[in-house]
Amino acid sequence: MNLQELVSALSDFASLSLAESWDNVGLLVEPSPPHAVNTLFLTNDLTEEVMEEAVQKKADLILSYHPPIFTPLKRVTWKTWKERLVVRALENRIGIYSPHTAYDAIPHGVNNWLTKGLGACTSSPLHPSTAPSYPTEGSHRVEFCTDNTEQLDTVMSKIKDIQEISCLTTLSARVEGEEQTRVSLNCSQKALLEVVALLSQNSLLYHKTEILLLQKPLLPHTGMGRLCTLSEPVSLSDIIERIKSHLKLNNIRLAVGMGKTLESPVKKAALCAGSGSSVLKGVEADLYLTGEMSHHDVLDAVANGISVILCEHSNTERGFLSELRDMLAIHLQNKINILVSEKDRDPLQVV
Repeated sequence: MNLQELVSALSDFASLSLAESWDNVGLLVEPSPPHAVNTLFLTNDLTEEVMEEAVQKKADLILSYHPPIFTPLKRVTWKTWKERLVVRALENRIGIYSPHTAYDAIPHGVNNWLTKGLGACTSSPLHPSTAPSYPTEGSHRVEFCTDNTEQLDTVMSKIKDIQEISCLTTLSARVEGEEQTRVSLNCSQKALLEVVALLSQNSLLYHKTEILLLQKPLLPHTGMGRLCTLSEPVSLSDIIERIKSHLKLNNIRLAVGMGKTLESPVKKAALCAGSGSSVLKGVEADLYLTGEMSHHDVLDAVANGISVILCEHSNTERGFLSELRDMLAIHLQNKINILVSEKDRDPLQVV
């Protein structure tokens, strides 16, 4: 499979449009074409140790969940470790691709995998994703009425000269007992300014104008974080053991909510893989589960009677790679070899 075919297939698996606006996702390093991919190498973090492993295993493309290039590089030298990753990748004709928050959002992604640590439950996104485009053309709908045929003809001729207008329709309508013509159109943000400027030239039209902001539809089961409702309430101590088992951890960090104990029941849990402070903030639940949170956000949660389990950032993500390998094997019809890094690990450990 050539690189561009694989990148397209990866985009079909998880659209990069679902990634957060601040993120840096997609193909980050591309060897000169043509570039065939026989071995895809999966890792959570692309460190120099993992890069050496990828070279030894003759990887053609590294899929690194976290983007190794996040802030812009001003130069590519041997001076810093991230620059060296780019040098090593290009020297060995290895591409680098990162999906990051696109994999957080998809229904079959990282957060969905993390919910399995809670046991039987139903879940929904805390912050649902919207479709990448509007269901119709334009971002706004403008509607107005008039009973003046001459005035309408003049306005309509000018509206038709404005770019980025669609779905322009007229129909007869009875407004306040009078027969009038209702005009409806869709337009872009830019065109909206021109339409409003035109209509404002006539006070009667302007005061009968309605402007609606068109909403992009929500995507089912897609978005950041998850709010999970357990099938049966479980004690906090039992939830801890389930999570340890799922993440294959001997230790987690725990803050018990005010007025709660290890025997307190957990019915609702809000979770977010990685760093969950901004996603979980303000959510009503018995438990927050994430990799890391700021000290003050933990204090806020505890004061509100919410217990917090922290497992370190990448420990809440890395286990997904095994599931990802199996899903991608099916998605790519077993056309390429897919390996999971054995050197990838969380930089923090308990000593």
